[in-house]
Amino acid sequence: MYIYTVKPGDTLFDIAQKNGVTISALVAANQLSDPYKLPVGLALVIPGQSIRERSIVVNGYAFPGISDIALLGALQYLTYLSVFSAKIRIDGTITELNDTALIRKCYVNGVAPVLTLTNQRESGGFSGDIAHAVIADEEVKTKLIQNVMEYLDRRNYFGLNIDFEYVREEDRTLYTQFLLDFAAALRRVGYSFSVALAPKISQEQSGLLYTAHDYGAIGSIADKVIIMTYEWGYTYGEPMAVAPIDKVRQVLDYAVMEMPPEKILMGMANYGYSWTLPYKKGTAARPLSLSEIPQTAYSQYADIRFDDTAQSPFFRYYDSAGTEHIAWFEDPRSIEAKLKLVSEYGLGGVSYWNINTLYRPNWAVLSGMYGMEKVFGQG
Repeated sequence: MYIYTVKPGDTLFDIAQKNGVTISALVAANQLSDPYKLPVGLALVIPGQSIRERSIVVNGYAFPGISDIALLGALQYLTYLSVFSAKIRIDGTITELNDTALIRKCYVNGVAPVLTLTNQRESGGFSGDIAHAVIADEEVKTKLIQNVMEYLDRRNYFGLNIDFEYVREEDRTLYTQFLLDFAAALRRVGYSFSVALAPKISQEQSGLLYTAHDYGAIGSIADKVIIMTYEWGYTYGEPMAVAPIDKVRQVLDYAVMEMPPEKILMGMANYGYSWTLPYKKGTAARPLSLSEIPQTAYSQYADIRFDDTAQSPFFRYYDSAGTEHIAWFEDPRSIEAKLKLVSEYGLGGVSYWNINTLYRPNWAVLSGMYGMEKVFGQG
């Protein structure tokens, strides 16, 4: 496997001929909806034999409504599938998910299903108030743990992932104790346990997203730690790469000092955004599915460029009204660059947010570089 960047005048026939592969193999590996429309600068995966360094852990987050096409396109590459999400309530109960069929498909394909537990409101959005109500009250916390354990058993989950965000700074110690109590309950019956963390670069980093996440303590508690190394470019933020590699490195430099690298699953973004220019603070970017990028860039007569510092692709274009936009996204080059960090830092693997939209080039690059660990065989 290697990566080819489309040059002016290239056709898919020419690219296939030059690289000794078939057109159908290129179309399949790169999920091309129209193989005759190739924007200049598009990165294509050239399928072929690869030397895999080692096997790694691969987690993918998915919502229960994921299509069979996206799910079955991803499962062969996953160790764990984290179903998103059961939401906690202030009385210690949790919301239930339409997850039965999803869990069954995981086991059929040799993937371990994991329940993700969040402090989200039922209407959406993370809430520090909900987290505080549960972790600060011993009776409610005990009830929550019991309810989660019962749900894991009843639905035949393999483990639990906790993703609490915007926890209050003053609740840092309470949150760490909450995770310790959960870990003890889970290990008594053999469940796996992972925790999602905000992308910190120092112990003293301020901000509601970061202060309650104690990297050292949580790294010692959890079996695996998922670090959310994405969303520098986000819906209501300024235009920039979603996961610039220089920013990802800063997080990993700090993380490996606080916890064993083999416990870390580096976050991988499976999406992009398009911003309106000139950017106005508070305006929303439009999310992009990675599979739609080639068609979008070609239809807008846009050449795809690559930022060497961020190791991320982007393109500018004008819509029918004459308004300028800029799109930042992930492609095989940026994916390969970040996957190289797994070996460089000795990480345990990666975690994708999220796999609800299928992007085959990602799986082609991943499987070309690494094998995937499985916790049990298919059956």
